[in-house]
Amino acid sequence: MTIEISRRSLLASGGTLAVFVALPGASALAATLPFGSPTKPALTPEQLASYVAIHADGSATTYFGKMDMGQGTDIGIAQMVAEELDLAVERVAVVMDDTDLTVDQGGASGSTGIQKGGVTLRSAAAEARRALVAMAAAHLGMPVEDLDVENGVVASRSAPQKKVSYGELIGGRYFNVVLDWNGKYGNDLFVSGKAKPKTPDRYKVIGTSVPRRDVAPKVLGTAEYVVDVKLPGMLHARTIKPPKAGAEPTAVDTASIAAIPGAKIVWQKAFLAVVAPKEWDAIRAAAALKVTWTDPPPAFPGNASLYDHIRQAKPIAKKTEAEIGNVDATFAGAARIIEATYEWPFQSHASMAPACAVADVRADGVTLWTGSQKAHHAQAGVAALLGVPREKVHAIWIFGPGSYGRNDAGDAAMDAALISKAMGAPVRVQGMRHEGHAWDPKGPASIHTVRAALDKDDKVLALDFVSKGFSRLDVDNNESDPAQTLAGQFIGLPLHPVQAFNVPEESYGFAARRKGWETIAPFLDRGSPLRSSHLRDPVGPQIHYASESFIDELAHETGSDAAAFRLRYLTDARDHAVIKAATERSNWQPRVSPAKPTGAEIMSGRGIAYSQRNGTRVAIVSEVEVNRTTGAVWAKRFTVAHDCGQIINPGLLRRTIEGNIVQGVSRALHEEVLFDTANVTSVDWLSYPILDIKEAPEAIDIVLIDHPEIAPSGAGEPSIRPLMAAIANAIFDATGVRMRQAPFTPERLKAGFA
Repeated sequence: MTIEISRRSLLASGGTLAVFVALPGASALAATLPFGSPTKPALTPEQLASYVAIHADGSATTYFGKMDMGQGTDIGIAQMVAEELDLAVERVAVVMDDTDLTVDQGGASGSTGIQKGGVTLRSAAAEARRALVAMAAAHLGMPVEDLDVENGVVASRSAPQKKVSYGELIGGRYFNVVLDWNGKYGNDLFVSGKAKPKTPDRYKVIGTSVPRRDVAPKVLGTAEYVVDVKLPGMLHARTIKPPKAGAEPTAVDTASIAAIPGAKIVWQKAFLAVVAPKEWDAIRAAAALKVTWTDPPPAFPGNASLYDHIRQAKPIAKKTEAEIGNVDATFAGAARIIEATYEWPFQSHASMAPACAVADVRADGVTLWTGSQKAHHAQAGVAALLGVPREKVHAIWIFGPGSYGRNDAGDAAMDAALISKAMGAPVRVQGMRHEGHAWDPKGPASIHTVRAALDKDDKVLALDFVSKGFSRLDVDNNESDPAQTLAGQFIGLPLHPVQAFNVPEESYGFAARRKGWETIAPFLDRGSPLRSSHLRDPVGPQIHYASESFIDELAHETGSDAAAFRLRYLTDARDHAVIKAATERSNWQPRVSPAKPTGAEIMSGRGIAYSQRNGTRVAIVSEVEVNRTTGAVWAKRFTVAHDCGQIINPGLLRRTIEGNIVQGVSRALHEEVLFDTANVTSVDWLSYPILDIKEAPEAIDIVLIDHPEIAPSGAGEPSIRPLMAAIANAIFDATGVRMRQAPFTPERLKAGFA
């Protein structure tokens, strides 16, 4: 992809170029009607034109300040807007996360694409339809109450020959309608007008499985990714990471790359990079550059000592997020106390390609192409890094290799901006595989201690849950603060770490209950390959692995069926419903785990787990096979009951759940960041394996529970949350071995057998 530096090409590179061609007479008509403007209002949250545009042919474009992470969120957005506009969904285009074209709706985060971003655009689209119908009433001389809309054509019921299209009404012009804005940017931004969105009984598009638009281009290789961006005069760059965590360059031998055509060095404090006109030459220069580094003391204790370190480290922050009843007194009077501890490793995003970004820093402004989740935050971060006004930075989201949290895409964006400014030319930065694995922010390692107090009849009286680990926000989940990126940390920007973890989300009605967390200091506070940050469903999988594994242990200790035990204590009707739906579909047979041993080489078991996430409820029944000799686990089959309120597109929802399951199985069975005292050592697909296609589940059976009367509550992350516990509980059912350390590797299974 070759991009010329012009506004037209910049818009095209962002994914959509809106072309307005007015039909004969359309401009004159629109000029006589309310709500139309020949000039586009400023891109501000209160302007309807910031969210919806109608073209001359009557089609529409909606401007979405978030992006799609591979689930087809853009199609869900198109459906919600098409529904309110009474347009065919194929006539609605979606522009995503371009700071010149969309307002800041927070980028992708927290499974809020549909839940918050889509709901906002639905509200705006409802107001757009109201304005269009009002324009049609004025044009046709008919009352609004007499008008219907069918695929963008407004017609009179009493006089069907009287009709006018959206394109004739406003095509080629802009809405001039002011909305009520709640004053917030990001995920919580919301606008409303005089119109109310449709009620579910009027839906034509929502609830149907409209296919995705990006699959064919991706399969056929015609889709454009951030790695495809090319600019005239563009240089290629590679950053040079220290050989030991915490090391800094003290001398750089420029002569060592003198023979490489056009190779140059960018060196600012601990930040070091090489550039060249050709990418291969940049790669050669990175390998050939001779650097003298400081020799810092060991930064890490080594992987084998990870959990001892977490146990012994002094907490720097702690919080009790929920407490009911007198927990300590209840434990003091308990007939029996059950306790267990669960361990979770650092995990990498392990995106399928290392991060890439392109930056063009000029005297009159900056343009950034990024595959990160948050173009608006990248805009703010680049502006702060370079010391330029935010409005002078145009950030364009374009498909990258994946994300699901805070991976290395934000680092690449800041690297590219810093190097482009130094070189006075556009710069493309791309990492290497070993850098993507070693240096991306990691999902934090943690331990989770859970205790239960039982009475003499084995009724659970109290539960105490505490997590201890590295903060999930040692590196924040966006790029708006350059100090949260490697470039910012290497050049010495002040640090702003946040101490945060989380607690289980469920509705167990124990009379006394306490949930809390503690965080510890990072091994290395600046420029660390073990920086901890958001990974898909931030800390949700490890928390609920511990929580739901322990619930399973309580069921076993009290002689109860695992599903029946949960139903006995859960208090939320929707939680009951997902448990029942999953067990009924999977033909769950009530009994106490583990299963009776058969002596067979292949041991089979089933397990169940459940959780909530921001309003969504998920229950999963996992069926596994364990090889007695090798310890290998095959997560064979899953039954997933999923309730996320209103379902926009059931087909996309099923694919999203399937993606969660496959990624979750990989994290449960394989993924663990390994490190020695100086570096991360799991730096490729052999040392950091992910699920192989031969290990994929045989079947993923999904039960969707639709609640049209309840606002959609997100699906990008909830179904990964209880998955690890469901697998661990199935392993226990098959083998009698309780997996209290993840991932569930063959070595750990065989140690359990012993």
